[in-house]
Amino acid sequence: MDHTVLINCSPKKKLSVSGFIMKCAGLMVRGKKEYLHLRTPADRERILQALKDAGKVVFAVPLYVDGVPSHVLPFMKEMERFCLENGLRLKVYVIANNGFIEGRQNEPLMQVMENFCARSGLEWCGGVGIGGGVMLNVERIMITVLFGLMILNMLLRGIQGENILEPVRSFGISVAELLVLCCGIIAFTVRLALHISKGTDAGKRYTRIMLPSFIFILCADIFFTIISVFQGGFFRGWFSRFKPDAGCSIITGKDQ
Repeated sequence: MDHTVLINCSPKKKLSVSGFIMKCAGLMVRGKKEYLHLRTPADRERILQALKDAGKVVFAVPLYVDGVPSHVLPFMKEMERFCLENGLRLKVYVIANNGFIEGRQNEPLMQVMENFCARSGLEWCGGVGIGGGVMLNVERIMITVLFGLMILNMLLRGIQGENILEPVRSFGISVAELLVLCCGIIAFTVRLALHISKGTDAGKRYTRIMLPSFIFILCADIFFTIISVFQGGFFRGWFSRFKPDAGCSIITGKDQ
């Protein structure tokens, strides 16, 4: 069947790198496509029902502690039983990304998914493992900021009677430079999308953001600090009214 279900397995509501890459790949996949998000137990049944009419499924999964996120494991157990009971023979592809610099660190996750396919009677068709995925969020934000500055610059130049196309040229050059850093990710995502469209085995391929490690670490630290400040994480716990008691975990604040 030429029906592809693409599942974003990130627990994030916003700025999900997994979801972003999945949608980019989906743009190049032919045939009927259905985008679904797996975040809570309530999402599981809807996804399972969608699989009944599908021929291919794409998992976009972030690497958590060298494996799949904990909320995905119960779904995989349910999906294994569901596929065996309903005789589904889906072709399975995986887009894995992690916050480390090397894409090959996704290999344990890939092995988990391959073993899952073997147990579920599904056809493992490989995928792509991406390192430095957090930089894609950095680049998305930078491009948005640069676009806003371009519009502002064009307005100011128009008021002053100057050439309004110069900011467009500068913006284009900046975007091209940012895309060069993602050339490996773009190339392997396109390659994977072509295999998904054909329903062929993509094998396992690994790529990364094209930055030296020390620059990547610096950029990632700055990005996470900014996100933490805006989301209240920098001060989380400092001004909290919650007082842990003897029956609660001091580290997590949750029942053990």
